[in-house]
Amino acid sequence: MENKNKLLEVGLVFFKLGCFAFGGPAAHIAMMEAEIIAKRKWMTHEHFLDLIGATNLIPGPNSTEMTMHCGHERAGRAGLFVAGIAFIFPAVFITGLIAWVYTTYGHLPKVEAFFFGIKPAVLVIILGAVIKLGKKALKNWELGVLGTIVLVGSLFGFNEITLLLAAGFLGAIYFSLKKNEGANIKNFIPILAVKLPSIAAPLITVSKTFFIFLKVGAVLYGGGYVLFAYLDAELVANNYLTRQELIDAIAIGQFTPGPVLSTATFIGYQLTGFWGAIAATAGIFLPSFIFTLILNPFVSKIRKSPLLSNFLDSVNIAAVAVIGGVMFEMGRETLVNWQAFVLLAISFGLTFGIKKLNPIWVIITGSILGYLLLLV
Repeated sequence: MENKNKLLEVGLVFFKLGCFAFGGPAAHIAMMEAEIIAKRKWMTHEHFLDLIGATNLIPGPNSTEMTMHCGHERAGRAGLFVAGIAFIFPAVFITGLIAWVYTTYGHLPKVEAFFFGIKPAVLVIILGAVIKLGKKALKNWELGVLGTIVLVGSLFGFNEITLLLAAGFLGAIYFSLKKNEGANIKNFIPILAVKLPSIAAPLITVSKTFFIFLKVGAVLYGGGYVLFAYLDAELVANNYLTRQELIDAIAIGQFTPGPVLSTATFIGYQLTGFWGAIAATAGIFLPSFIFTLILNPFVSKIRKSPLLSNFLDSVNIAAVAVIGGVMFEMGRETLVNWQAFVLLAISFGLTFGIKKLNPIWVIITGSILGYLLLLV
């Protein structure tokens, strides 16, 4: 009975987060920190950071995989699946509904005004998470230097995975030599670059859709731009979609809540209707469930190894720096008029002025005020 109650709690928490998870992975993780760590205390900040660091090193949507880790911490393996599905479902449902509208009427619904105020609110939410997680990740001045280097690299456009891995290895070697632990390569667990082989597409269209998205989900690192490149090669080059249809699909994934990979639902519906949407969604998210299920038990074991613990500490500070870089780039794109600065100030006051205020209310307030300010 107790486990059923925990599963229900996990499902409700991540369904709620999935309904309001705007702003990309950095914002999603910030909301999880507020809901899972600050409010519910399912785990320590340190373990949460370890999971972020580890998740950044495997393919798939990082924030969605973090929901799975959190669900596992609360309710075991069943919690992993419940959390992931509950978080994904709102985005998939909304995206599927928009796909029907798009297919029926040939254009996207006008929702720009509604989403205008969300971005400044998300910026402040991310800032709050960077401050909290940064305090836990910054264990010494050397990690501060490493984090600064990663932040600068991120702002200059270096690949995030390259930065994380470089920081991890550099930190592991440096701190091991400093503590005279030695760098024994046998201590490393081969979980850092898991890729599935390409799968030959079967004859029927729905199955082909499933395997195309399964392949993409198994090797995808990075955000929406990387996803665009993969899908362009798989779908546009093979004349399954036009490039404009793909651009519209990516746009839908960007402004709906939840993971941008819900783009798959939209495209699947365009390709083969309802069952195509189901096949594409299942294909692109299935590898994340598998990778997270495999990875989760190793995170605590990594902490027990001095060398790998140093590696993880370095990856953690790098991950916080990358989130900071994302926040900076979002700020450059978002703060383009006086209305955005007003919303930023209001969101800042709500986030840091009212203790234990759920980020969801900051997002709702930002959205409503953003709509009203655009009428001025």
